Amino acid sequence: MKITIVSVGKLKEKYLKQGIQEYLKRLSAYAKVDIVEVADEKAPENMSEAEMEEVKRKEGERILSHIGPDTYVITLEINGKMLSSEQLAKKMDELATYGKSKIAFVIGGSLGISDEVMKRSDMALSFSKMTFPHQLMRLVLLEQVYRGFRINRGEPYHK
Repeated sequence: MKITIVSVGKLKEKYLKQGIQEYLKRLSAYAKVDIVEVADEKAPENMSEAEMEEVKRKEGERILSHIGPDTYVITLEINGKMLSSEQLAKKMDELATYGKSKIAFVIGGSLGISDEVMKRSDMALSFSKMTFPHQLMRLVLLEQVYRGFRINRGEPYHK
């Protein structure tokens, strides 16, 4: 399985980079995982609705340029479907079973995801109704993907 995480913005925090590297190392036994960072647009305070949509559109174009036509796309959205760790593991297993070996998880920028990216999405996933920094979501997502592989293989993992 090839998993790509397409995320808006550059990761700067050292502690997040270290956590991400740890999970990438752990995941290497199960899948090829790549992280693609696309540039974020400047988003000053007090933007109009049209300006915000333009920012999301530009970021969305960058996101879509990294997604192939045969890739199953899962967008992280606050209004997406909430799954347990076991349900996410089952979904990943079903995708692999039915030949969807390329999966892209998309983490939008501070304003969210463009309509174009949402239209390309095969599944909208929510981790919570709360808002999280998109940089932190990379780490949380990698941990859940790793947990999913462990669950699917019947390997022990802390609860």
